[in-house]
Amino acid sequence: MLSSQGSTAHPGSRGGVDQRLRRGARPATTNPHPLTTTSHPLRAAIIGGGPGGLYTAALLKRLAPDREITVYERGAPDDTFGFGVVLSDETLGGIEHADPVVYDALKAHFVRWDDIDIVHRNTRHTSQGHRFAALGRRRLLEILYDRCRDLGVDLRPRTEAPPPDRLTRTHDLVVAADGVHSATREAYREVFRPHLTPHRCRYIWLAADFAFDAFRFEIAETEHGVMQLHGYPFAPDASTVIVEMREEVWRAAGFDELDEAESIARCAKIFADALGGRPLRSNKSAWTTFRTVVNERWSHGNLVLLGDAAHTAHFSIGSGTKLAVEDALALAACLEEHPTLQEALDAYEEERRPVVASTQRAAGASLHWFEDLDRYLGQPPRQFAFNLLTRSRRVTHDNLRLRDAEFTGAVEREFGCPPGTPPMFTPFRLRGLTLRNRVVVSPMDMYSATDGVPGDFHLVHLGARALGGAGLVMTEMVCVSAEGRITPGCAGLYTGRQGEAWRRITDFVHDSAPGTAIGVQLGHSGRKGSTRLMWEGMDEPLPEGNWPLLAPSPLPYRPGSQTPRELSRAQLTEVREQFRSAAERAAGAGFDLLELHCAHGYLLSGFLSPLTNHRTDAYGGSLEKRLRFPLEVFDAVREVWPAERPMTVRISATDWAEGGTSAEEAVRIARAFAEHGADALDVSTGQVVAGERPEFGRSYQTPYADRIRHEAGVPVIAVGAISSWDDVNSLILAGRTDLCALARPHLYDPHWTLHAAAEQGYEGPGAPWPAPYRAGSRPPRTGRTDTPRPRLTLHGPRQDG
Repeated sequence: MLSSQGSTAHPGSRGGVDQRLRRGARPATTNPHPLTTTSHPLRAAIIGGGPGGLYTAALLKRLAPDREITVYERGAPDDTFGFGVVLSDETLGGIEHADPVVYDALKAHFVRWDDIDIVHRNTRHTSQGHRFAALGRRRLLEILYDRCRDLGVDLRPRTEAPPPDRLTRTHDLVVAADGVHSATREAYREVFRPHLTPHRCRYIWLAADFAFDAFRFEIAETEHGVMQLHGYPFAPDASTVIVEMREEVWRAAGFDELDEAESIARCAKIFADALGGRPLRSNKSAWTTFRTVVNERWSHGNLVLLGDAAHTAHFSIGSGTKLAVEDALALAACLEEHPTLQEALDAYEEERRPVVASTQRAAGASLHWFEDLDRYLGQPPRQFAFNLLTRSRRVTHDNLRLRDAEFTGAVEREFGCPPGTPPMFTPFRLRGLTLRNRVVVSPMDMYSATDGVPGDFHLVHLGARALGGAGLVMTEMVCVSAEGRITPGCAGLYTGRQGEAWRRITDFVHDSAPGTAIGVQLGHSGRKGSTRLMWEGMDEPLPEGNWPLLAPSPLPYRPGSQTPRELSRAQLTEVREQFRSAAERAAGAGFDLLELHCAHGYLLSGFLSPLTNHRTDAYGGSLEKRLRFPLEVFDAVREVWPAERPMTVRISATDWAEGGTSAEEAVRIARAFAEHGADALDVSTGQVVAGERPEFGRSYQTPYADRIRHEAGVPVIAVGAISSWDDVNSLILAGRTDLCALARPHLYDPHWTLHAAAEQGYEGPGAPWPAPYRAGSRPPRTGRTDTPRPRLTLHGPRQDG
């Protein structure tokens, strides 16, 4: 099942793999059974007769008719699980170019539709323009079986494949397409090193004997919990119906005690409105949990994994069929293009791995959205629908606006966007401060201060970003003491001279960029201090002139780092007062907002994480005790910070390391700071321990902000690989965050926000151009536009007289 989250292309667009396959097969050899290291295997065994295995067989045979291709499938030719398969235009384009015969057969059986219906609390919202194509999985198998048979592939249904070690000795190539429970992969577990991650929902594949007129998502709020239906047509008279719910809901509803027939009847009753009172039917259907499969390697010698054996992506974004078919296209092309088998298999993995990883990230976001569906039930219906449609971050605000401007406009109006105003340019209020837009220049350490004093560089750096249109510009982490610096180049607020220098900068922002707010981030380096400037060796100790470090526990940040001293009770008091004094100087320096840095493994973050706080006194142990000192510091700062000015707190919502801060604890941390008066939480992740393993990707940290916003009920700032104004609009309008902080995009383009406004045709109060810059509010022309266009094309020789 693909839903609207999968990759789509305009009609006629084609990928590179399929075009390479159109170049034709290499000349066949006369030797039918050689074992060869070339990439043009003459004997291939394929384990698994699903769509991926069959399509691989058809491609390899079509490219070289003299090849001996054998497909082993332990089931019958028409054995299959599930019902319908959805394929994107991109995938279909590859099939059309690689094998028009298969494409034409598929096209004859497709059902197509454009709409998505979201039904939530008896309200249905429809989004148009999504373009789906689907057919029955059994019909797909019939088409591929017929094609393989016509090409001369040796098909062996109801036949267990010989052991893979035997096949690899008797064949040039062995393709393991034996599914998510791949026995081949397990036989070589130590080589492929698979990681299988189970998830929290139970689901069942069913069918209804009528065709939905749209892709339908329906939410049922039952006495046992939330359940959801995913439905779509795959034939003129049939639809796939997937019913899904959290494990605890499944058990509370008694599904664990029902047989197949009873489960089907119960599902039909729960979703009677969506089904029009019609029954559901099964096909070897059973409740199961989805498992994400990731392999560290995809090939071993002449054995290669393909499809679900190599990787899986949750059905709510893209079918395994789509990925398996694309794998087959890439594998066949690489075998044609490279001189040796090893090079071909390496190229196949190099080509497919990043595509699959991207799909898995999007699928993971979609999967987790449905797992936590109850989090969003209180949203207005249209915003809920928009949130669902953009859940994977592949479908975006701009994407939906192009597909269905009427639907997107209705969501914007419900959100409160004035006419012609993108969501990112709506104002947001924090205590007595109203930000004119939702863009924040994230704190970025510049390591360019002298004795903690910000100079001309900081004036130009922060001033340029303030002139660039962001609603809020944040300083780098400003340290509360000389010993609290990360490097000798870090800025501070522990002397009057430093306060005066910061006043020069805030005055410039307020005078030259009126309407832009400037905030200060206060912090203490803790065990990550006394290091070199970033470009001289990040986190490496100074070669000389090191100062002693303080931390919750005497744990060095990494091997070779200085071991800090454990803070005594007297030192805790001293550090708290350093924060208080710095906050007083920040207020006097004219900052509009103050952020307390409790993230990234610095001093206050070190108290919060169980990986860095091993204390046994009142400041260590349970989360409540680990929170004690950061909250004491917050209270001390809030006490002297002007009441009308907001305070935010940056936290690391996960340490990306086993035994570290959990997502549940992050919500409790956020709630605790909010109860003490924090106006918003700036939600980052990681950088707490050196051995972290982050899951990088587009907007990869925003789910943590999303969770805190909905579960702790506090405004949030989302950060982390948010790089486009489309991302900002999508996150804001979906209700996943209140503000978006961007760092690197503002290094690349100090006027990022103003350019975002210009690119969207927005000229309102959320992004006014400074008077001296107004002449540049339109992008400059880059070439001539007045050359005559061709007006007439003549075909054939001109006829005179």
